[in-house]
Amino acid sequence: MKYLFVLLAVPFLTASECCNKKRKMADAATPADTTGALPSCFQKIIADQEKEVPPNGPERIEEYLYNGKTVYLLTAPCCDQYNTLYDDACQMLCAPTGGFSGRGDGKCPDFAKTAKLVKLVWTKTERK
Repeated sequence: MKYLFVLLAVPFLTASECCNKKRKMADAATPADTTGALPSCFQKIIADQEKEVPPNGPERIEEYLYNGKTVYLLTAPCCDQYNTLYDDACQMLCAPTGGFSGRGDGKCPDFAKTAKLVKLVWTKTERK
């Protein structure tokens, strides 16, 4: 029984560590300039998600150039949640990453290869 518990616990522990490593790698690769203007419709999305219990607002919003258009990637606060991609009118396009598989919802599989990071637009400040 003890071994069964260990076997079941290992995937959860590694998934949680994986999420932390991905976040640290993304932080290191992201430009430090966060002075970009956040479109007002994203302010509403953030406010609405922060009202949820527990708060579920994005950790960061990055601007990308994807298929010739400006898009915004909202990074979820933790593991097994989709990181959603929106156009400049705040219409959700897809979830290129995140979820249980880490590969998103499959609606924009070429995002990782073709999208170009423009800048970090917004990041959540640490709660005290």
